[in-house]
Amino acid sequence: MIKTAIMVDGAFYRKRAYYFWGDVAPEERAKELNYYCWRHIKEEKAGAELYRIFYYDCPPSSKNIYHPLTKKTISLGTSEQYKWTITFFKELMHQRKFALRLGHLAEEQAFFNLKPEITRKLINESLLIKDLKESDFFLDIKQKGVDMRIGVDIASVTFKKQVDRIILISGDSDFVPAAKQARREGVDFILDPMRAPIKDDLFEHIDGMRTKVPHAPIITK
Repeated sequence: MIKTAIMVDGAFYRKRAYYFWGDVAPEERAKELNYYCWRHIKEEKAGAELYRIFYYDCPPSSKNIYHPLTKKTISLGTSEQYKWTITFFKELMHQRKFALRLGHLAEEQAFFNLKPEITRKLINESLLIKDLKESDFFLDIKQKGVDMRIGVDIASVTFKKQVDRIILISGDSDFVPAAKQARREGVDFILDPMRAPIKDDLFEHIDGMRTKVPHAPIITK
């Protein structure tokens, strides 16, 4: 049996899941993620045993932030996104073999910014400033500590000989040093980018790439 750890870049997974399967209730998204990860184990022809599913993300911000268009202060802690994320995390905690690794948001640097496509329209004058809507803005807030926790866990399970294989659900090349170290120690390092394009330097330092993204919505029942 191949003892396997699955590591999930949470922000990446949620973005890709939304792209493929749309907006769903937090309870359903948690079940969907659980089912998605277990498919990697159950569909392994050589036989696999799940060590643990590590999920990396940040708690949502409850900060009050000024919106430049409405000229009002918005309380993020009362938003639907805040409530959705808190419920999603609680549901993940109830899933078998899940371990949450939470970083934090750089709230002191948070602000509302124009979406890139809206900026392009303003530059080519296909959209005027007076026609801007609140939905043309997004909350720009960076994660801190998430990449570090992924790298530390990759190193930890590798050097402690706790797993034979690591499956990383992400599309980020920041994990190349950790992936290289794991491979040098004999760990089979598999990337699941969920059909997202990846950089050459990441593809060069993995043992394989596979995804469990079907074209239809995931059925968890």
